[in-house]
Amino acid sequence: MGYMISAILFIILLYTVVPYFLSRGLGLKVVKSRKDSSQVAFTFDDGPDPNYTPILLDLLKKNGVNATFFVVGAKAEKQPELIRRMHQEGHLIGIHNYVHQSNWLMSPWKVHKGLEDTAKIIETITGVRPVYYRPPWGMLNLFDFVKKSRYQIILWSIMAEDWRTSGGSEKIKNRLANIKGGDVILLHDCGDTPGAELDAPRNTINALKDVLKAVKIKGYTCVRVDELLKEL
Repeated sequence: MGYMISAILFIILLYTVVPYFLSRGLGLKVVKSRKDSSQVAFTFDDGPDPNYTPILLDLLKKNGVNATFFVVGAKAEKQPELIRRMHQEGHLIGIHNYVHQSNWLMSPWKVHKGLEDTAKIIETITGVRPVYYRPPWGMLNLFDFVKKSRYQIILWSIMAEDWRTSGGSEKIKNRLANIKGGDVILLHDCGDTPGAELDAPRNTINALKDVLKAVKIKGYTCVRVDELLKEL
């Protein structure tokens, strides 16, 4: 009985914690930033959201910023006009899987199906098949890590913990005050995922009004992830 329990725990660790350490800790098989760059990439997870995504798109357009959206397939399916607008306004659309669920809790086959289903949804709407992927919470499982895939996994180098409303927009501005060249910044345009708060994106958008100005003053150019990675 003890052997069985040990074996099960080993398998669980191998499936979850080991790839997490290798990717998040050592940066293997993922992209988190680009060194020696005058560019930064703002990325937004969990959308599209019918309330906050349009406001965010307005703000990005006003500031001449192209960003990257890692969208949830089930939401994209319900909000095709927002996906189309993202694409038409020059933003990059990546995959956050079909549902916002940890890859640790899904079989490899379910993860793969979610990726393919979401890619088809985006391609049907925009005519472009996505090739960039960020798993929910950045959690890779063993098969994500070892299998050959058409998708480039993008994580992040700085985040603002903007999924909660505590601290307001000031907390977000403080956390993003030290943005440096080559950073991939993780933010959210939807607050209906587990652990998040529905009104949290309001603070993100308010903070970005000042953060985008500060980034430009520092001399950084805001680009899409694919543009940031061109010279890697």
